[in-house]
Amino acid sequence: MLLAADLQRQGPLTVLDAMAGCGIRALRYGLEAGAEAVWANDADPDRLPLLQANLADLPATTAVRTTALTAQRLLAGCLEREQRFALVDLDAFGSPSGLLPLALEAVAFEGLLVLASTDGRSATGHDRPAALRSLGAAARAHPVSWELALRLQLGATARSAWALGRGMAPVLAHSEGRTFRTVVRLRRRPAAGELERLGLLAHCHACGDQQVQSLLRLRQWQACACPAGASPALAVSGPLWIGPLQDPDTLGRLQRQADDQPDTLSDAGRRLLNRSAADDGAEPRCWPLATIARTLGQGPPPLADLIQRLRSEGHRASAGAVMEGTLRSDAPWPRILALASRQAC
Repeated sequence: MLLAADLQRQGPLTVLDAMAGCGIRALRYGLEAGAEAVWANDADPDRLPLLQANLADLPATTAVRTTALTAQRLLAGCLEREQRFALVDLDAFGSPSGLLPLALEAVAFEGLLVLASTDGRSATGHDRPAALRSLGAAARAHPVSWELALRLQLGATARSAWALGRGMAPVLAHSEGRTFRTVVRLRRRPAAGELERLGLLAHCHACGDQQVQSLLRLRQWQACACPAGASPALAVSGPLWIGPLQDPDTLGRLQRQADDQPDTLSDAGRRLLNRSAADDGAEPRCWPLATIARTLGQGPPPLADLIQRLRSEGHRASAGAVMEGTLRSDAPWPRILALASRQAC
């Protein structure tokens, strides 16, 4: 709700909750974020009376509409009327990829699309045919599988936005392993360099090395850290988003809002916000400390010390925000291992 409240401070907050369920989040958009209009929809007509009852507590100053339409019909109607909202919430059961073009058409410029998916098997590389069907991408097993799923989801969103002539910028991306949530800001047109942020991510299952390439600058994969003469087992995923996962400016504002209103976030929510604000995800190469330890055959290194050493050598390094206990860095994999071997517990 902090994001919605932040959006409300920039202008009138109109919300379309396309898969509202019982309407609790729609209610919060009105009560906590100060939305001036809330349209709550759920495809189950038997749920409509409950939805209406739950939204009855919204103030009279909030324009409320409730419907029982499929998301496709709802969004298609918005397109036909050229009706757009400051925030569109698409909390799908399964993959929402088929709804992306219509959902983006319903978002006002500089507005937010809040997207959720529970399709974890395909996006984390456990069902490759399903990933190809729903995401139009290859998804291979990866050490930071939750982040891989988020980047695939963002890649699909970016391609849909670009096909409409629009641009998009990630604001927040997070997961607890079951639901994959991304928030993107819709731009009138792609920003300079935005198209370079769609690419491929390769992981070598033999040595643990990772490589990343933009589709605009695609070339032959470089030699990984495997011994000379070895046959590396590169697992390539994509196309996916290889740019930032978070917007530090927006998350910084949310941190200040949370400090001013201590009861706004739970302890877990505050930890997530602080972790995300400290890691924009601009470097897509990320490893769990457990992978580093297993590769070295010894205990895991202290993460903070390893980050400090990498930064002292001029490399970018941070603790990964999506999965705890992960290192994000642009340093060569052999150098990461060399520094980690000195600090293992």
